[in-house]
Amino acid sequence: MTTNLNETFAAVQVASRELALLNDDIINQILNAVADAAIAETPFILAENKKDLARMDKNDPKYDRLKLTEERLKGIAADTRNVATLPSPLGKVLKESVRPNGMRLTKVSVPFGVIGIIYEARPNVSFDVFSLCLKSGNACILKGGSDADCSNRAIISVIHEVLKKFNINPHIVELLPADREATAALLNAVGYVDLIIPRGSSSLIHFVRENAKIPVIETGAGICHTYFDEFGDVNKGAAIIHNAKTRRVSVCNALDCSIIHEKRLTDLPMLCEKLKDSHVIIYADAQAYQALEGRYPAELLEHAKAESFGTEFLDYKMAVKTVKSFEDALGHIQENSSKHSECIVTENKERAALFTKIVDAACVYTNVSTAFTDGAQFGLGAEIGISTQKLHARGPMGLEEITSYKWVIEGDGQTRRN
Repeated sequence: MTTNLNETFAAVQVASRELALLNDDIINQILNAVADAAIAETPFILAENKKDLARMDKNDPKYDRLKLTEERLKGIAADTRNVATLPSPLGKVLKESVRPNGMRLTKVSVPFGVIGIIYEARPNVSFDVFSLCLKSGNACILKGGSDADCSNRAIISVIHEVLKKFNINPHIVELLPADREATAALLNAVGYVDLIIPRGSSSLIHFVRENAKIPVIETGAGICHTYFDEFGDVNKGAAIIHNAKTRRVSVCNALDCSIIHEKRLTDLPMLCEKLKDSHVIIYADAQAYQALEGRYPAELLEHAKAESFGTEFLDYKMAVKTVKSFEDALGHIQENSSKHSECIVTENKERAALFTKIVDAACVYTNVSTAFTDGAQFGLGAEIGISTQKLHARGPMGLEEITSYKWVIEGDGQTRRN
């Protein structure tokens, strides 16, 4: 297994060097052709996706992530076309200077080289990663989960057919076997792979961080809070909480915990009113429970436990925490946040500014749903993940975030004397 994969890794590395010879026009033509193929091959891709869906319990929170539809494939194709319209992130002069001895220094953006992506039941990632990596001059090695293996293999086969038509080395994108041995091999592919990006649960990210011998950018796990401040607008708060919680529960930017100032507890039933329609189960602390009792369906209202907070539900479930002060809200977020997306609902500009300054997260919102933490929504095209760390990239990772740089030094025979 490992020997065979080393051969694959070596082939991808060779292909990554060939990418440097492609100009942006060809890359854009390939991306548009892949978008066309995604639409043309919709029946094939959906048929393979159904095989994966048949093996998963419909009540599993990952089911919605796994599911592809004609509409979702149209959206994926549109995102791929959108990436083609974006300017190339390569060859940008980030900094330049001329030293006193006449030596010219230029800092230029370049690809990482080979990027390994480990992800779970999200077949859309196969398209997103390919389009972003191609546009940024990176080859990619994909390691999907067994839950989505049929879907991923169908998608990569469609992409490979397009690459063959353009006489492009198909090894610029490879899908590894879905077994654990392949994961171990990828995490240890020193000398072949330049960067690993895990996308998925906190347990997956933790495993990759603990076992990788290659640099890792952590993405994925989102324990997101919305704090309804004592100066919050009820109508805005209700709309934001409903949208952040129910738009799509299985994604990392979905709301997990609403925090409410105790002075606004009488407004809690209205803030949660729309959640009834989606049968959202609320885990409320003692004060919040009292405020909601009789005003929210009894079968959907439960007492919060310690584990209700700091949990990424990925389901129609939400915790509610009551705080005595703004400082208490900040403390609760600091203790339970995964540093993904945090929101305050307030009409007090000074408090909003303080929240923005103090809260340590990749994306900090004022009076806006956390559902917007998304590469496409940020105008980045698609995204390769949401980085929750601070090294190199943070937040939605688009084209610029998957490039590095190098220094180019030009001279006329200068030599160093000291």
